[in-house]
Amino acid sequence: MKALQLTDHPEQRIQLLDVPKPVARRGEALIRMQAAALNHRDEWIRQGKYPHIRPFCTLGSDGCGVVEAVGDNVDAAWIGKTVIINPNQNWGSNPAVQGKDYRILGNPTDGTFAEYIAVPIDRLHEKPAYLTVEQAAALPLGGLTAYRATCKHGAVKKNDRVLITGIGGGVAQLAMQFALAAGAQVWVSSGEEEKLQRAIALGAQGGVNYKNDNWDKLLMEQTGGLHLVIDSAGGVGFSRFIRLMQPAGKIVFYGATAGLPTTLDLHRIFFYQITIQGSTMGNDAEFAEMLQFCEKHRIAPIIDSVRPLDEIISAFDDMKSGKQFGKLVISIA
Repeated sequence: MKALQLTDHPEQRIQLLDVPKPVARRGEALIRMQAAALNHRDEWIRQGKYPHIRPFCTLGSDGCGVVEAVGDNVDAAWIGKTVIINPNQNWGSNPAVQGKDYRILGNPTDGTFAEYIAVPIDRLHEKPAYLTVEQAAALPLGGLTAYRATCKHGAVKKNDRVLITGIGGGVAQLAMQFALAAGAQVWVSSGEEEKLQRAIALGAQGGVNYKNDNWDKLLMEQTGGLHLVIDSAGGVGFSRFIRLMQPAGKIVFYGATAGLPTTLDLHRIFFYQITIQGSTMGNDAEFAEMLQFCEKHRIAPIIDSVRPLDEIISAFDDMKSGKQFGKLVISIA
């Protein structure tokens, strides 16, 4: 079968290779993949910027497919069902934080960028009927990350004024949809005007270009202050969030792609009782809650493009360029 694997080649770090078809062991299901989707995690693995990287491992955390076989007759009811895969592995016993053995599907465990994958039965959820296979494939990792950050840590609620940064990304656009579904007023940021306008067309109140030196002042004029920020960048701009927060506001961040902040106004943080909360993925119960929330509100991931498995490396190149709005999806069926 075809699978996109990380290699030890100095230049062609990822290659579409012929590899053996997996076999479902006891407690596992063999899934014939129909679609998969990229995350920034995949590109960072290609660049060697992710821990626990294993060469000749199939990449990919997001996917949707049909159960073709199971390793135990006890699980035979799954055969023929279209499923999405929870990419969590070994979260651990504490729902508040992942354990030391926690991993994400797609390295060091073989992932979804393949014609077939074998995964434990308890990672499977039936595809929500209202989603296409491409939409379902684009939901798991981004949806879980956005749900925990926005709905659990952020506790977003009706009439909250919320900022979602980096709106072109898969997690950010789902966080925006979750916040809007909760009745919040949402503002967004991006370095590209086109992405700001697309977000406004999808329901955002407004947006700011973070390349503008006065973006925080402009945002304060628009909002009068924020109750919640969902951020993936960090960097020098992170300190400006402090000045934008309402008393008892929350800043939840799930990444630091722009690096570390140089300063933080600790006096303002403690005086206004502002919460700064880190967030990574989410536990298995939250994955199920996320699917229920999406189904209730008919939330579907925004898809930037769909291309065949043979063209998957071009999707990585698009991810690296950062021009996409929404998810980059690979059709495998």
